[in-house]
Amino acid sequence: MTAPQISPESFEKLRTIRAEEPNAVAESFRRRKKRTLLGDDGKLFIVAADHPARGALAVGDDPTAMANRYELLERMAIALSRPGVDGVLGTPDIIDDLAALGLLDGKIIVGSMNRGGLRGASFEMDDRYTGYDVASMAERGIDFAKTLVRINLDDAGTSPTLEATAKAVNEASAAQLPIMLEPFMSNWVNNKVVNDLSPDAVIQSIGIAAGLGNDSSYTWMKLPVVEEMERVMEATTMPTLLLGGDNGGDPDATYASWQNALSLPGVRGLTVGRTLLYPHDDDVAAAVDIAANMVHPSLVPSA
Repeated sequence: MTAPQISPESFEKLRTIRAEEPNAVAESFRRRKKRTLLGDDGKLFIVAADHPARGALAVGDDPTAMANRYELLERMAIALSRPGVDGVLGTPDIIDDLAALGLLDGKIIVGSMNRGGLRGASFEMDDRYTGYDVASMAERGIDFAKTLVRINLDDAGTSPTLEATAKAVNEASAAQLPIMLEPFMSNWVNNKVVNDLSPDAVIQSIGIAAGLGNDSSYTWMKLPVVEEMERVMEATTMPTLLLGGDNGGDPDATYASWQNALSLPGVRGLTVGRTLLYPHDDDVAAAVDIAANMVHPSLVPSA
């Protein structure tokens, strides 16, 4: 990781705000300089950090990589400072920290909504909406909503998750708030939820998720990069952001797969977290710059 960009004094101020001046958090949102959703090239590059709220702290072989909140915020600060990074995806705790630290001016904020399906829990598929709701995002001026839609045909917990997601889509459309759905066909394998990343399964998940709610006008997709992405993208007319997944694979192969998928019709950019925030060589700035140049080649100079 490059040198931290948040001083100890800033962290002390953040702790003081949380303990003594909680209204200052809301004030930081009111003062925030906003921007249009899509820039001149119509693309978006969002850095994601909503994993801890679902109990998912692992990156690669390190089971607690995201446990240190101060280190995560420092990595987020580096990412948000890089050219071509349009915004951040997070749960209220992380977004509030970043807002109070003054790091969200001119950035898109994506609010993560359902984090109740805790990693490894017996109720993991019953993914209750325990994070943001549409009303709170509208009140804070948050720009975008995000949901996780895992569909397990053998687990009844899927049904209330689908119902809650349809309600979220309805509320987002009524509020004219863009909402991205991240769908997967999922299965229990050795007491763990495993997402099926075959092209046919991804296409099936798109069909199910796209039909949720009574108004799809503001619905986006957030999809994994898999084999046969051309065929996958033919399954939807909705604007799509690609997700990055974990960083367990070969970085060069990962970047190449993103580059190829970004050229497909309907793909509007990337939403990536752990792969860029905790890269193999620990150089956050360099990893973010590579991805930013893929999304915004006309706006971000090559490293």
